[in-house]
Amino acid sequence: MLESIKGPSDLRGLSYEQLSELSSEIRQFLITKVSKTGGHLGPNLGVVELTIAIHRTFDSPKDVVLFDTGHQSYVHKIVTGRADQFDGLRQRGGIAGYPNRGESEHDVIENSHASTALSWADGISRGFSLTEQSDRHVVVVVGDGALTGGMSWEALNNIAAANDRNLVIVVNDNERSYSPTIGGLATYLSTLRVTRGYERFLDWGKELLANTPVVGTPIYETLHGMKKGIKDIVAPQGMFEDLGLKYVGPIDGHDIAAMERALEQAKEFGEPVLVHVITEKGKGHLPAIEDEAEKFHAVGIVDPETGTPLGKSSISWTNVFSDELLALGKERKDIVAVTAAMLGPTGLDKFQEAFPERTIDVGIAEQHAVTSAAGLAFTGLHPVIAVYSTFLNRAFDQLLLDVALHKAGVTFVLDRAGITGDDGPSHHGIWDLAVTGIVPSMRVAAPRDAARLRETLREAVDVSDAPTAIRFPKGAVQGDIPAFERRDGVDVLYRGESADVLLVSIGSMAAIAVEAASQAYREGVGVTVIDPRWVKPLPDSLIAMARRYKSVVVLEDGIKHGGIASSMSELFRDAGVNVAIHSIGIPLEFIEHSKRSEILEDLGITAQKISRDIVEWNSTVEEMQFPEHENADRKQTR
Repeated sequence: MLESIKGPSDLRGLSYEQLSELSSEIRQFLITKVSKTGGHLGPNLGVVELTIAIHRTFDSPKDVVLFDTGHQSYVHKIVTGRADQFDGLRQRGGIAGYPNRGESEHDVIENSHASTALSWADGISRGFSLTEQSDRHVVVVVGDGALTGGMSWEALNNIAAANDRNLVIVVNDNERSYSPTIGGLATYLSTLRVTRGYERFLDWGKELLANTPVVGTPIYETLHGMKKGIKDIVAPQGMFEDLGLKYVGPIDGHDIAAMERALEQAKEFGEPVLVHVITEKGKGHLPAIEDEAEKFHAVGIVDPETGTPLGKSSISWTNVFSDELLALGKERKDIVAVTAAMLGPTGLDKFQEAFPERTIDVGIAEQHAVTSAAGLAFTGLHPVIAVYSTFLNRAFDQLLLDVALHKAGVTFVLDRAGITGDDGPSHHGIWDLAVTGIVPSMRVAAPRDAARLRETLREAVDVSDAPTAIRFPKGAVQGDIPAFERRDGVDVLYRGESADVLLVSIGSMAAIAVEAASQAYREGVGVTVIDPRWVKPLPDSLIAMARRYKSVVVLEDGIKHGGIASSMSELFRDAGVNVAIHSIGIPLEFIEHSKRSEILEDLGITAQKISRDIVEWNSTVEEMQFPEHENADRKQTR
């Protein structure tokens, strides 16, 4: 049956029995395909019937369907005609793991960061209203933790004030925070709340009682409060109705008929309505159901029957951090671990198991996490915030003005720094070096291997009067790269036979840098490779080192604009060092999903390409160097 679904309209002629069969087919399809490519399996197994009901009730793309978070959109992709592209899910040239405008007119939001869709919905529905497109609806599916983000509540506060919007908010409640209420009374009350007759009755009663001297208003408020109190016993809608939002539910999100009734009622109401839906994350797949911690939220390549990982096991950067933080926690009682709904993915689960009272999960609320950490530091504790590099962007203001301005000793551990690959442009951690580089007093370390990760983490938590950050990439940690020597905190990894090029390697780029230097040596160019370890602020010892070389090359896995090469150029200019600087890094652009190795190959960040560039630059170094007076007048890149 799945093969016959080429678009949403193909769903509307199916019976509920056929829809049940289709739902089963979709689940098996997801299990088979995602097990081969990796991706967000559990969330999508939970939204099969919900997505079908939405596309049967609304007319996408005329009606706009939004997902928050976007990793819940696989079923949406299937029923909008992309099932035949799932062999390439999250692969080069294949479909993305999130909505993507380049794939389909049914997709709107490409940003996969959570808690943003309600603001999109507010803007789009307001735009439809202002442009008199009263025949268009906006449906936003919010769930899988997205309502823990503060931005969602800012949006709800504005949405609730609207009375002329065709906006339906579907809260996908898959965390079992509410027990579903089922039965005739709940269904009746849900219907009652979105019936115009009910609203007219309330208005009539209010007007009548208001004209009753002395006791009219108190009687109306008492009766209305009693009505509301009775409903709150049956369904947990009080919080949303206090905001001014009409509430429907809870509804069984796996009952298509029930979902369609609720959505039709909400659709006809003509004002913002919240439909509360109960779903089961991982539904229909026993290994996901039995995964109590994450319900197969995201999987790699796994056995489709058992869910057992099939990829080779290796020690990841996250594993190294996790073990070292646990060791620090045993040594120091002031260490507190903080996460934003990513306990396992950031490696804090081991710390949480050993020190639950010192582990704080704030939900998808990075801004709150950072300012709260400043408060923890004020009391003498040392918070360690573990977060994906890309998600630090969301809390920049708090990092700048709540942590750095207040000289708070907070350590940020930035996992998935640099090019990450499969999850696409919103997940690459390529901004952190530029972002943290403009924060006064902040110190940033980029360890090259496991030994340096453990070392710099310990150095970071010893800083009590300023923020620190440790950044490392996604995936397996490479073998340790020992230094020949350490000069004023800078490690020398490879000595060139001649003082031609000083290659400054940032973090995990070290192995590529050493190999490139070795290849350049065979071409007669002497390259010395150094690793500063701490890249912000840059050590002054680099100035004396750079004076001895014809040119300097900086290799980093962050954006070149405002990155380490930019900072080094500024450092040398201020010191009057006249040396050519070449930057090898990430261009200032959004990079689509592909394997990390494929993207680095595209960008020319390989040992062979870097070696060729160094040899070429060295042959023309005299032409590329600036005269003393010209170098002094060069403009900063940031």
